[in-house]
Amino acid sequence: MLRNSGSHAFRPCGSLYSPREKTSKVSLVAHRREVTVNSLHNYIPEFIDEFYQKAVGKEKTDRNFIIKVYVSGEYLDQHVSLERGGFDFQKEKKGSDLDFGIAQSEIEVSAAELAISAVSNDVQARREKKTQRIKNYVEEQAPWHRSLMGKIDVTDLAYNATDEQIEGKLQSEKYRLEVKTRGAVKHLLESEKTEDLKHKTSEIVQMVSDTSKNDLAHYISMRRSVIDIFEKSLQTGDDGKYSSEGVVHDIIFPRKGDSDQTPFEDHNLWLIDERLNFTECLSSDTPLEGKSGRPDILAFDHRMVFRGENEASNPVTIFEFKRPQRDDFANPSSKEDPVQQIIRYVRKLRDGEFTTPQGREIKINTNTPFYGYVICDLNKKVKTWLEEEKDFKPLPDRKGYFRWHDSLNLYTEVVSWDKVLKDAMMRNRVFFHHLRI
Repeated sequence: MLRNSGSHAFRPCGSLYSPREKTSKVSLVAHRREVTVNSLHNYIPEFIDEFYQKAVGKEKTDRNFIIKVYVSGEYLDQHVSLERGGFDFQKEKKGSDLDFGIAQSEIEVSAAELAISAVSNDVQARREKKTQRIKNYVEEQAPWHRSLMGKIDVTDLAYNATDEQIEGKLQSEKYRLEVKTRGAVKHLLESEKTEDLKHKTSEIVQMVSDTSKNDLAHYISMRRSVIDIFEKSLQTGDDGKYSSEGVVHDIIFPRKGDSDQTPFEDHNLWLIDERLNFTECLSSDTPLEGKSGRPDILAFDHRMVFRGENEASNPVTIFEFKRPQRDDFANPSSKEDPVQQIIRYVRKLRDGEFTTPQGREIKINTNTPFYGYVICDLNKKVKTWLEEEKDFKPLPDRKGYFRWHDSLNLYTEVVSWDKVLKDAMMRNRVFFHHLRI
């Protein structure tokens, strides 16, 4: 007898060795007959598998076993149904015991907790293994959840939880903490007691900070994945060929999209320039006002304050992407000279030939600054072309070239894919280091 509480008796039937069933059970008994049977792991996840006992004494072999708990008492005898297929009290707790009586689940939960004493070491070992499994998942796959590890209760998480189940549990806990934080902030702001502000502000600010750190860590981890994919796209495939302009283009910014269709969190313009995270107007691979022959990306960039306004003082940034290892645009007969294309785009913009995706006038005057970027591989042919035919000067790291076009108020850079990758990694390296990714 494990325990006698009121009119309920909890009795282990002893260990069942080499059982036909693989999971431990709890049975509710009325008038000495079994009425209901449920699995203990519904309440204690660690009971889902058989337990293991090493051979001791005269025993020659190790054995598997399960636990079976029987619950009997006057309360069960009095409330068993006439058909003996169940009980006439509630299965799940809905209100107070005085109004609805004790629920079946309450009885089974108590039985499950008592059953732990029979295999306490095994259950503890399994809980430690589960906790370590969650820690490994966070460290290896979801470092942004590290702040939750000391706060989350994983008692009810499945013993052999999948990655999806672990992530779901972590997300649920994150949401719970966010709701708690918002409630605390609201209560503090609505409080008329100055003492509340004095004593609780520091605690609540820390709660807000922890939530923000979680989101920031997730964002940085996603950046790491994007950089890895971007680096892979610059390598040759199994066929020895490099990715097309379209592949690398879609990594940076989806084709056939504009700012109305592609919010900032869905593009990766930060690979090129952090200032391009927030822009007023973006278009990609679609003609402005139905006209073709336009730049890959057109962006109105607010360099100091991101106000989302189409103002003539805001610079316009234009990009041209060229497939890795491609250099035919440097041929004298080429009609795809990216430097000249950018110059032509600037002239058309200044002449008012294009409108925004919303059909509004693009506000440009003689003082509007323009920035043009050509992103390509810089082999000897391209470098010679830039230096001798285009009069470009090398950047300090020799991984790019620049030129100022005074009459158009246009600054143009030609930079290598390697430089884009290296600079993006360098800007984010400190964050990757802190997250150990």
